Amino acid sequence: MSAHPLHPRSTAEIDAARQRGGALVALESSVLAQGLLPPFNREAATRMMRAVTDAGATPVITAIVRGVPAFGLDDDALERFLARDGVRKVSARDLGIAVADGADGATTVAATLAMCALGSLEVFATGGIGGVHRDAPFDESADLVELARTPVIVTCAGAKSILDLPATLERLETLGVPVVGYGTDELPGFFSVSTGLRLTSRIDTPAGIAAAWRAHRALGRQSAMLVVQPPPADHAVPVEVVEAATAAALMAARDAGIRGAAVTPFLLADIQQRTQGRSVQANLALLENNARLAGQIAVALRA
Repeated sequence: MSAHPLHPRSTAEIDAARQRGGALVALESSVLAQGLLPPFNREAATRMMRAVTDAGATPVITAIVRGVPAFGLDDDALERFLARDGVRKVSARDLGIAVADGADGATTVAATLAMCALGSLEVFATGGIGGVHRDAPFDESADLVELARTPVIVTCAGAKSILDLPATLERLETLGVPVVGYGTDELPGFFSVSTGLRLTSRIDTPAGIAAAWRAHRALGRQSAMLVVQPPPADHAVPVEVVEAATAAALMAARDAGIRGAAVTPFLLADIQQRTQGRSVQANLALLENNARLAGQIAVALRA
């Protein structure tokens, strides 16, 4: 049996950026198709892409578009993804199946990391990574393993607040993934600035991150480098508010029998309601902030 033909495609803008040696920043598509509800997903796409562009780089939304690995979405595809029109959630394990099925697939953090390897992208901005789930010692996100084996700089606001953050930080250490604080000495709490979890490394300039990354790669390290920064202070939600909303959302998910890939979208939507929309505003702000930082790092790598 012959192999399935694989012909990734990218937009003309991204092709032109590659040809001139410009800085590129990968963005996931699952936050648009499954994470944030309309109209917030459209606002997130606009703000993230603009932040990357303003930093001097080119944004690259990764996805599977009708069975084709895509780097960048044309207007029609972007509208389908924002409308959630038959778009499946695709993790790293699901990429081949989505291609074979000719499906539209929105890439999670894990799948975006795999797409970065396919498309030779070095910098990726997201909101928060997955990690070890609370009260579920054998339930952890595929993001962690992909971070351990994919050499990409990932900017984020830490791991999602619905997770077991101390266990997630320990797993990242075990997997050999460096976690670098940008403007912080502790792991941010996604919606919140502080968690009390101290980091061993802090670098406060994009040039410094670029230098650390070059050394990481020169040493033959194959893992990602996680660059974490807190959400903007004027949009952050106090940690005690987030914890109370998270505990209630977790109980609601258990009562409703929510499991597997449906858990995270359910919890984030539930927390949005319980925080009266404060969490979604924090999410939008941190997505934009992380995209801007990723753009700055991508430009610094070209210096």
